[in-house]
Amino acid sequence: MTVAQFRKIALTMPEAEESAHMGHPDFRVRGKIFATLFTRDDIEWGMLKLKPEQQRRLVNAHPEVFQPIKGGWGRQGCTQVRLDAVDKAALRSPMLAAWRIAAPKSLVEEMNDSDEP
Repeated sequence: MTVAQFRKIALTMPEAEESAHMGHPDFRVRGKIFATLFTRDDIEWGMLKLKPEQQRRLVNAHPEVFQPIKGGWGRQGCTQVRLDAVDKAALRSPMLAAWRIAAPKSLVEEMNDSDEP
């Protein structure tokens, strides 16, 4: 997956907007970050803000793709995604989960009443 593909998936989430945080592109819903992009050691990564139990399931199922961010953020569920190892199908559901966590309940309910992105 490319950075452009990650960006496109993030921006398909309802009311998603691209911004920046600490010099990295991020994706927000009503001002709350649900995903970011960054480069480390010449490898492109995404980050999704998940719940710890969601993170554990992903890391256990696909350790070559999903890894906890180091430190406290990782223990809280922030999960890095290795872009060169993930495909659209594997990213879509975790991206939606991250969006649902960040989005206001009223927006999530509104989306549940319509077709999901």
